[in-house]
Amino acid sequence: MTWVAIGDSITYLNDHPEETGNRISKGYLSLVKERFPDLEVVNKGYNGWTAVRIAEEFAELEIPKAEVYSIFLGTNDWWRGNPLGTIEDYKNASGPSTVAGSFWEIVHQIRNLNPQAKIILITPMKRVDFVYINDFKNKALGSYRDKNGQSLESFADLLKAISQLEGMELVDLYHQKGMDHADLVKYKRLKDSGTGEYKNFHYPDFIDIPFDPEKDEYPYPVEAIDVTYDGLHPSDKGYRMIAGELVPIFKRIME
Repeated sequence: MTWVAIGDSITYLNDHPEETGNRISKGYLSLVKERFPDLEVVNKGYNGWTAVRIAEEFAELEIPKAEVYSIFLGTNDWWRGNPLGTIEDYKNASGPSTVAGSFWEIVHQIRNLNPQAKIILITPMKRVDFVYINDFKNKALGSYRDKNGQSLESFADLLKAISQLEGMELVDLYHQKGMDHADLVKYKRLKDSGTGEYKNFHYPDFIDIPFDPEKDEYPYPVEAIDVTYDGLHPSDKGYRMIAGELVPIFKRIME
C-alpha cells in the first residue's frame, strides 16, 4: 500500500532534519512507517506552500497514484491572508480563489488518480510566534490573533466540515489536547525592556515583547522546545503526537 502525504514544511521536514538545525530526528511520516513496514510513503511536502498553490500547480507536482492520501495544509494560507471561503465554495468547486475551492481542486485531482483512494484531512496546528532558525528575519506571529480578519480555527473548522461532507478521516490537530498555545514552547527568551537583560517569558506574557532579528539571540534555545522547536514546526514530541493520531486510522485502512 502506498501513502502520499501532501503538505507544507511540517511534512517536508520529515526528510530534511538538517534544515531544523537537527532539532528533530523523526517526522510523522517516518514514525507511521515504523508501525507499518509494508507501507510505502511518498513525501510531497513543499516548504512554505499553501493549499491555493498546490491546487494551482497540482498537475506539475508528479503526485503518484496511491491507495491513501493525506492533506496537511492551511497554516500558510492563513498567514498569507488567503481568503478561506465557505463549504459552499467547496461544494460549488469555485476554484483556487479561496482555500475551500482549493481543497475541492486537490481532492478532485486525487480522485482522478484513484477514485477509490482513502483521503485523510489534517487540520493546521495552533502556532505561537515563529522565528526561522536559519534566518531570524523570517518570522511570523502566532494564531492567538486573527490574520486578515480570519482565525486559524476557522481553517480547521472548514476541514472538519469537508471531512463530514465527504466521509473522510479527519485529524483535528487544532483542537488536540496537549497542543494548545501554552504547550507549544516552554518559553520565549527575550530582552526585558526594563532591565535590558534576557529573560524567559512564558505564553502569553511574550506576545507583545519585541524581538529584533538583527541584534537579539535566537528566542527558542534547545531548552525551550516543547511540542514545537520554533513556535510553529513540530519537535520530536509534536511529531509523535501527530503520528499517534494517524496510526489508528492506518490500522483501520490497512485491515
